[in-house]
Amino acid sequence: MLDPAASPDRASTPADCRICLDEFSSPASLPCGHRFCLECIGEYWRLGESCQCPLCMAVFPTRPPLRTERAESEAAPPLKAGEVPCDVCPARRAAVRSCLDCLASYCSAHLRPHYQTEDLGRHLLVGVAKNLEDSKCGLHGRKLDRFCRSDRTCVCATCARTEHRGHHVVSVSKEAAKNKTKLKRRRLKLQQEIQEKLSVAEDAERTAGLRGAEPPAELRAQSRKLVKQLEEEISELQERNAELEQLLQTEDNLHFLQRFLHSCS
Repeated sequence: MLDPAASPDRASTPADCRICLDEFSSPASLPCGHRFCLECIGEYWRLGESCQCPLCMAVFPTRPPLRTERAESEAAPPLKAGEVPCDVCPARRAAVRSCLDCLASYCSAHLRPHYQTEDLGRHLLVGVAKNLEDSKCGLHGRKLDRFCRSDRTCVCATCARTEHRGHHVVSVSKEAAKNKTKLKRRRLKLQQEIQEKLSVAEDAERTAGLRGAEPPAELRAQSRKLVKQLEEEISELQERNAELEQLLQTEDNLHFLQRFLHSCS
């Protein structure tokens, strides 16, 4: 426990991290004296434009080294179904983030260098991703960071200079942005179609007598048949809408493109 009398800044330091509002996990001190969870401040700086203290707004011209004040326990709970193991950890802890530059997944302990050093701090971290080997070119072993529009496939830098030379090749991020825009427009049309069918279904329900006066038997039967058909169509559209939403939430541009191409095929 820090001595409150040691410094006026430390005296006002809260007991919990002011980013996640939870108990400290591997607390790291900034030059200004404020403390945050290492992962919290690391992510805050990684996603921001500058290294700034979220509390006093002090800006550090260069990324200050972050040192944790205590180490996490070495005990590792067994992996649960669906969890991805850390690629470095001998204790086989569950990974919490994946690095698309290192093509590896890390537990919270082995992820620390990505928050503590400036070079690793530039790497692209995403939610835990399975099958990171799919991010490498099977022919050259390099990262798939380009997209060949001529052949509709993801390629590496070597592929772009050799097998795909002269083709229309763009960055994966550019192609992903283009297709995400298309998907958003497609999803908007899908939502409009759902609303239109819901409106028709409501009218059919009224006609079928499900909401009000009793109509003739023949008209009632036809309307009920239409309501059932519309409900099935709406259900299918809602499932498709959920699939598009999930696809749009894919953090990694490469994985998004791979999933997008698979869904189109």
